[in-house]
Amino acid sequence: MKIFKYFLSFTLVIFLISCAVTHDVQKINGVSFVASRVAIDSSHVKPVVELHANYAAIMPFGFTSSIDNPNIGYSKSWQWFGETKEGAKHYIKVLNKSGIKVMLKPQIWVNDGVFTGKIKMINETDWKILEETYSNFILDFAKVAEEAHADIFCIGTELESFVTNRPDYWKHLISEVRKIYKGKLTYAANWNEFSKTPFWNLLDYIGIDAYFPVSNEKTPTIEECLKGWEKHKATIKSFNETYDKPVLFTEFGYRSVDYSGKAPWTVDHTENDVNMEAQVNTTTALFETFWNEEWFAGGFVWKWFHFHDKAGGENNNRFTPQNKPAETVISSYYQSN
Repeated sequence: MKIFKYFLSFTLVIFLISCAVTHDVQKINGVSFVASRVAIDSSHVKPVVELHANYAAIMPFGFTSSIDNPNIGYSKSWQWFGETKEGAKHYIKVLNKSGIKVMLKPQIWVNDGVFTGKIKMINETDWKILEETYSNFILDFAKVAEEAHADIFCIGTELESFVTNRPDYWKHLISEVRKIYKGKLTYAANWNEFSKTPFWNLLDYIGIDAYFPVSNEKTPTIEECLKGWEKHKATIKSFNETYDKPVLFTEFGYRSVDYSGKAPWTVDHTENDVNMEAQVNTTTALFETFWNEEWFAGGFVWKWFHFHDKAGGENNNRFTPQNKPAETVISSYYQSN
């Protein structure tokens, strides 16, 4: 019975894909290409091309030891190659050679994986230091983006407290970035942050890391997830209308796990049961909700590893769709858009 139910669900997915509307303007069909220890070559990009993706987000990292430490270090000798300036340039070059455009998306890692949205200084002196060190980090990578001809540059990822407490700084930073980088700009606001972000009018895309809750069910159906998206979609669309900016999902995706639509932002390593059907259904509903909307620019699935043959698979309950039924779903939607 379980196999039969899964067959019916997957058949519905393929039917929905076949009915998708193709628009003249191609969507940003992206992957979040995870930085690795080593250089990449065309063999690592081939699976991205075969997914029918046309964009990849490259994510170099800066590091800080705690949410109240104002010092951000980056491009250090101990970092993985893909996390550094040289690594980012190399990844962009290799991806571009295979026809994949790039969003350069430098991010902060807080020690022990503490959520970046909680970064907050305890005094004005430390806020000034943070602003200086973050500017150094972002403006250096803005130069990389310009020199390597990245198509989109993301000025920050899920930094709600930093943005809320220092809005004037961020507006000044955007101005400084535009002096260096001539392409499109966005910011990756968390799903519950974007409505409070104060500078969408200064950017080219409203960027959202789209981990919205859509279902409390163990194995949510496509229909349940479509219903769960309704209120979120209305709010998202209202921001497009207010700012006259396309919406870009700077990250989107679901784990292949029970209750995948309940709290999709969850990144702990709790080994809940693997549930491929849940990942397929939540992913399908997201595409059905947004990918045919003209005001929606597209997005970057979280996440994609360079070693495709070893990534994901039938026993993996993490976010990556690689070597899972969800990969086929994403490929089909990307091909049709």
